[in-house]
Amino acid sequence: MTSHVPVLLSTSSVFPERTAAAFQLAAAVGYDGIEVMVWTDAVSQDAGALRGLSEHYGMPVLSVHAPCLLVTQRVWSPDPWERLRRSAELAETLGAPTVVVHPPFTWQRDYARGFAEGLAEIEERFSGLRFAVENMYPVRMAGRQFVPYVPGWDPTETGYSSYTLDLSHCAASHTDALAMADRMGDALAHVHLGDGTGEGRDEHLVPGRGGQPCAELLRSLAGRGFTGSVAVEVTTRGAKSRAVREADLRESLEFARTNLTTPSPLNA
Repeated sequence: MTSHVPVLLSTSSVFPERTAAAFQLAAAVGYDGIEVMVWTDAVSQDAGALRGLSEHYGMPVLSVHAPCLLVTQRVWSPDPWERLRRSAELAETLGAPTVVVHPPFTWQRDYARGFAEGLAEIEERFSGLRFAVENMYPVRMAGRQFVPYVPGWDPTETGYSSYTLDLSHCAASHTDALAMADRMGDALAHVHLGDGTGEGRDEHLVPGRGGQPCAELLRSLAGRGFTGSVAVEVTTRGAKSRAVREADLRESLEFARTNLTTPSPLNA
């Protein structure tokens, strides 16, 4: 049984509302904690502000997503190593055990060249944290496909000590999520729960609304000896109102809890 697996709300799931709204909604709906997506919102970068929100709403921060997106390349510093160090310091200060990080972009040549070694050094320096490298996906534009990550979008081909499995990204890359979890093995530290139809773009649908084996993956975690957390990372920017956004987040939480407490036949 995996009923002890904490279900977190990613602050990205309330966009275009801001970081503080995620704490408020997570508390209202009943999540176990928060994943902070560090981005251009100043509150997401501020340990003191985040601690205040955490204490006010009774919502612990249990993972920190480093600023790896295109829109966050100047958050804190243009140097990706500095951004990762600052993310680690933020996680350590807030008591979050996990830092989510993406593989390097192709144009980050120096960062990419020393990524595995540099990551190992940071892991040694911040020995209480897990730096979970996330699976990504090829990008399709104007009928063409390219991979904007080095050495690729699938971190298991390189091999790291910890991974984040993102189900929406599995859909976008036409990857079998259960097989990827098998490849990640004991190094699977964190799950980003969202769904996708496999249309070749990153959709982050409410789980159950796409074609990914979201339920099967969650049910399999007990048998995998999973000791990490599951963060709901869904897109609600199209929600017509706060009530609709809250309903989507509630449905996502109920989906996660239901399937985390229903072991697969292999685990039973």
